[in-house]
Amino acid sequence: MIRQAPSGNDTTPVCFSINNPPFNYNHTIASVYFSTILSGLGLSSNLFAFVVLIKTFLRTKSLSRSSFLIFLAGLVVTDFMGLLVTGSIVISFHATRFVWRDLDPYCHFCNFMGMSMVFYGLCPLLLGAAMAVERFVGINRPFTRSASMSKGRALTTVVAVWVVAGVISLLPLTGLGSYHMQKPGSWCFFNISSQPLDLSFSLIFSLLGLLSLAVSFLLNTVSVVTLLRVCCGQDASARRRDHEVEMMVQLIGIMIIASICWCPLLVFIVTTVLSGNPLVVRSLLLWIRFATFNQILDPWVYILFRRAILKRVYPRLDWSRGSIASLYPSFTTSLRKLTRSSLGGGLDEGPPQGRDVPSPLQPLSS
Repeated sequence: MIRQAPSGNDTTPVCFSINNPPFNYNHTIASVYFSTILSGLGLSSNLFAFVVLIKTFLRTKSLSRSSFLIFLAGLVVTDFMGLLVTGSIVISFHATRFVWRDLDPYCHFCNFMGMSMVFYGLCPLLLGAAMAVERFVGINRPFTRSASMSKGRALTTVVAVWVVAGVISLLPLTGLGSYHMQKPGSWCFFNISSQPLDLSFSLIFSLLGLLSLAVSFLLNTVSVVTLLRVCCGQDASARRRDHEVEMMVQLIGIMIIASICWCPLLVFIVTTVLSGNPLVVRSLLLWIRFATFNQILDPWVYILFRRAILKRVYPRLDWSRGSIASLYPSFTTSLRKLTRSSLGGGLDEGPPQGRDVPSPLQPLSS
């Protein structure tokens, strides 16, 4: 796609029609070092997390844990590739100070980076929502989950998330929105404006991201409440919940990091296009950098919140019983009272005389 330049003497590719490089920008030596250090830290962290995930996956025998590890591996691979693709372009720009218009006169490279920004931005949010759904079903509907979520289906879900994010990233190439060069000339992103097509794509991207975070928050909250009821109820010693506690801690960490890193950018996009105000470039750059930290921090959630690490930090926690409340025995009574009062009571009472005790494998919702 090309667009007539204002002078009328030549044609300007659409990606340079709003911001036409080169820009008057001070390329400080700190720019390349800052980008290199962040990219290197993120790549090494994701690579280390992936190796640990593979070793854990080969040792685990739990179906629920294996499926969750597949989701985590998909998230780590996505974050690694996102940093590799976008980081290499940004570092090359700061290191060589190339003029994008001369290097990419037909916008192919700019469109590729714009697609990468959208794809690798949406994937962590969608994967976080998919993991929240998987854990919600696994904790609240164990029979349904065991019959439906196999390792193959978990892998299919990860691929489906990649496909959905890929299709959305292709929409600007079909005319719904457009990718444009962004100041200071080191990156490309979709155009954030109130024009009908640009507004539509901006809302698709931002509202889908916010919806993913909302689904994650809602389902994770229900899962945590259910898990607390099991850990602090009468069947705390009968049900092994160490894996569930570990996975929920990791999932909550992923959700919190994604919310902190992505909500400012997503809300900024929505308010900008709906208000019709001019785009504030400094704010966009700030929130984009916030979002980038999500790819760097994600692997550390799994690295730091594994049972092997938690055992060293909290050696008094009785992992053999799988009860998180065993860390603070005096806290258990208070937490049981809280869950009993908030969830309808009866959690500490023994079974009535003459009646069978429910099976430990009974679904939590029954």
